[in-house]
Amino acid sequence: MGRAARRQQERAERRQRTQPAPRGIPAATAAPTPAGVAQRRGSLLKPRWVMDIISELRKVTWPSRAETMHLTLVVIVVSLIFGVILGGADLIFSWIVEQTILR
Repeated sequence: MGRAARRQQERAERRQRTQPAPRGIPAATAAPTPAGVAQRRGSLLKPRWVMDIISELRKVTWPSRAETMHLTLVVIVVSLIFGVILGGADLIFSWIVEQTILR
């Protein structure tokens, strides 16, 4: 969107916000709610924050089974490589300490 179009849109939005509500309608109901946002009230068993968490989890793009298996394999391989590297470094340093300091 170009700069001029963005400014024109911002001006139109400001004009809508500053216009007074019609006389027969209270000011609180004159303003439309944003699209996709429903006015929800929590209950005793399902507080509002639980409903918000559920709605956010529905928006998540979950990986497929193949992607999950592939990424799990990558994590296991990388963990094994780092384990071997750190184990080798530990063996080398322990050998150096035994040969120099503990002799």
